[in-house]
Amino acid sequence: MEKYTNKNYAKYDYTCRYTGVPYYYDTVNQKEVYGIGEQLSKDTAWVAHKVKPEDTLDALALNYYNNPTFWWIIAYFNNISDPFINLIDKFKILRIPSISSIEFKNPR
Repeated sequence: MEKYTNKNYAKYDYTCRYTGVPYYYDTVNQKEVYGIGEQLSKDTAWVAHKVKPEDTLDALALNYYNNPTFWWIIAYFNNISDPFINLIDKFKILRIPSISSIEFKNPR
């Protein structure tokens, strides 16, 4: 039996970077889990990306995943809490998880 059901996307009245962040219903704990990033396994295979001045999370997601709304995967995997961060100021290398091997661990 699947633990997470009813995958949805948050609805916003305005354009927002968080529009594409999914949330799930946790059937075991009877609650919605927003973004599910906390359960993104740090053991997932990844590639190193040398950060350039023009890099943004959504641009990297578009480049690596063909979908800019997957920016949150890169953010959570690299412990980035501010989606508007100037990446070059904080990082020399970002870990980009392989989309085909992304796994989620069980929440605590």
